[in-house]
Amino acid sequence: MIFSSLLFLCIFLPVVLALYYASKNITYKNVILVIASLFFYAWGEPVYVLALIFSSLVDYTVGLVISKNFGTRKAKIALLASLVINLGLLGVFKYAGFFVENINLIFGTDIPFRGFALPLGISFYTFQTMSYSIDMYRGDVKVQRSLLKFMVYVSMFPQLVAGPIVRYIDIESQMDNRRVTAHDFKEGVLRFVQGLFKKVVLANSAGKVVTTFLDGDLTTLSSAGAWLGLVMYAFQIYYDFSGYSDMAIGLGRFFGFRFLENFNYPYISKNVTEFWRRWHISLGTFFRDYVYIPLGGNRHAQIRNIIVVWFLTGFWHGASWNFILWGLYYAFWLIVEKKCFGGKLLKLPAWIGIIYNSVIVLFGWALFYYTDFSRLIQFFKTAFGGSGVWIDTAAKGELLGNVFLLVLLFACATPLFKIIVQKVRERIPVLYKAATPVWVTLVLFAAFVLLVGQTYNPFLYFRF
Repeated sequence: MIFSSLLFLCIFLPVVLALYYASKNITYKNVILVIASLFFYAWGEPVYVLALIFSSLVDYTVGLVISKNFGTRKAKIALLASLVINLGLLGVFKYAGFFVENINLIFGTDIPFRGFALPLGISFYTFQTMSYSIDMYRGDVKVQRSLLKFMVYVSMFPQLVAGPIVRYIDIESQMDNRRVTAHDFKEGVLRFVQGLFKKVVLANSAGKVVTTFLDGDLTTLSSAGAWLGLVMYAFQIYYDFSGYSDMAIGLGRFFGFRFLENFNYPYISKNVTEFWRRWHISLGTFFRDYVYIPLGGNRHAQIRNIIVVWFLTGFWHGASWNFILWGLYYAFWLIVEKKCFGGKLLKLPAWIGIIYNSVIVLFGWALFYYTDFSRLIQFFKTAFGGSGVWIDTAAKGELLGNVFLLVLLFACATPLFKIIVQKVRERIPVLYKAATPVWVTLVLFAAFVLLVGQTYNPFLYFRF
């Protein structure tokens, strides 16, 4: 079940909200939220919901042990157990096949291994539960003694399968002291609808162009078609993932939770360093606080620390060499920005910086898209004229047929509309109040119309 589905929008969400708001007691509300979340997860992963519950029980228990034995060797052993078990789960389900395949390739062995289906959201909820145990060990949070409340934290369906990665420290005070006002609900609706618009209208529309150009025969593809497909993929993955995050944040408001932002207009960044402060903020923060700073951060062996973090960032995204290459590619550029040319790449004029960053990021998305290195190499050959055709009828047709979409994709990737809305809200509040329900109605109508006819509507980050 996904947020941008008729089943979720028309049945699941209305029923859960009705039951949740009908309950006056916070305990009953928590029970409803946990049951609904487990049902939401089990709808697509009926067996692997056990892995989610197991991971939750591990870190709930670890938290109790650390609290009881804070500052002792037993607390350190408990934390180590959390890391080993959670990373072990991630390793078995996500990386075992990758390791066996490469062992067979390197040593010429023939170890049989069929692999496992990847449980939805395992990369997110294992990091989430581990962050609780680590923060407990550091003394940054108080122990959660209620298993029910801990399950609310881990299993909340708004952020369960594709983030943002919600750390317990960020919602600790909201577990026992949360209420939903009419303003919260309204803001939740607006944020959810914003995300729905990004996903159904923008990401899915861009995705159709992506598959047309990037999934076919690359040897006959024109250079213009290759670049158009790659630009559309850059927009597709941004609006797909940021749209999901917007919907998750909006849904959180319905239940009294305020999740931190996960995207902040990354495509207006003036350098790669800034880009990664604006893109997938929760993941970047996780690696910064739990890997980069403990390794020494900027103070000791910075180059090594950047390489380690970005190797892990790439590997986190998928058990494939192209993701590792993608991570190291960004490690290279981050090191160049920090250590070369006297840091001048961090001080470029705004318009030059945006162009520079856009080129770097666009090449990065090619590395991210193709898990097959032969197709990746062929794509770059084609993009730079290898097919001998710079532009063809197909590329012209798609470009002309999607002019309005491209303008909308570029415009929505900037704060332009946000600034306009804010100005109207401050200076002409009557117009803002009148236009808001019209906007919500139009987006919902458009989304329903598009969803009825779509057979392919997944979130890209479900695969990670």
